[in-house]
Amino acid sequence: MTEVVLTPNTEIDIKIEADVIKPDEFAGKSKEEIEQLIVWQGPDQLPLKNFFDVEGQGGSSAEETSILIKGDVSRVKMIGAEMTAGKITIQGTTGMKVAAEMKGGEIVVEGDADSWAGTEMKGGLLHIKGNTVDHLGCAYRGSWKGMSGGRIVVDGNVQSQVGGGITGGEIIINGNAENFCGIRQSGGLIVIKGNAIRAIGAEMSGGTIVVEGHIANFTPGMQYEDEQYDLCFEDIECGGAFKKFTGDFAISKKPKGVLYAGKEANLEL
Repeated sequence: MTEVVLTPNTEIDIKIEADVIKPDEFAGKSKEEIEQLIVWQGPDQLPLKNFFDVEGQGGSSAEETSILIKGDVSRVKMIGAEMTAGKITIQGTTGMKVAAEMKGGEIVVEGDADSWAGTEMKGGLLHIKGNTVDHLGCAYRGSWKGMSGGRIVVDGNVQSQVGGGITGGEIIINGNAENFCGIRQSGGLIVIKGNAIRAIGAEMSGGTIVVEGHIANFTPGMQYEDEQYDLCFEDIECGGAFKKFTGDFAISKKPKGVLYAGKEANLEL
């Protein structure tokens, strides 16, 4: 696999939209051609070289192209948007909408990610080794369908509306989540290894949510079913005892959503 290295070369004041930073755009291009790819900064269209030093050239295809970003790109939005193949590694924090509408390939963020990461993602792998904030794997505002395929893994914590409108794919949070995780979920899987605050699975009609830790304010439209042990979803394992609920009965008489809550962490439920 051929590697292109991007290193930020200036302090960015107005955030830039750089959906060209993906193997699909870099494949088959020389260093000079990559430098001339256009990004947006407010109303201005500017070459990539105004913000990054470029080393290397693209591979023969997206599958054969790897991009390494060295440094903080927290003011760079849409890295890897709609990418279909290849790999991006970000050695630092990244901006909004990383992996938005991603279809394939792999993105690894070694730091934190801003909001709307993996928005309406369709395939591939997004691995955030730090924390992220709101709307992970969510639907855009005005849309009802969020993430539909692929996998998102967050090693740290997330904030609110994780997987809003998710219809497929998998979101695995190794830390804690805050509010409205899985709101309007109709498919897919969300696993939270830590704790959650409130409205988990609100308005869900399908799919599965697992919360291994404590749920501070339980969603009232969930109905208790039974207890289950050592859950397994293909290669995703959740050990221990769980209380199984279905819902959300607040929006449907026959909902197919399933919420598993860790028994020992939620004895009051």
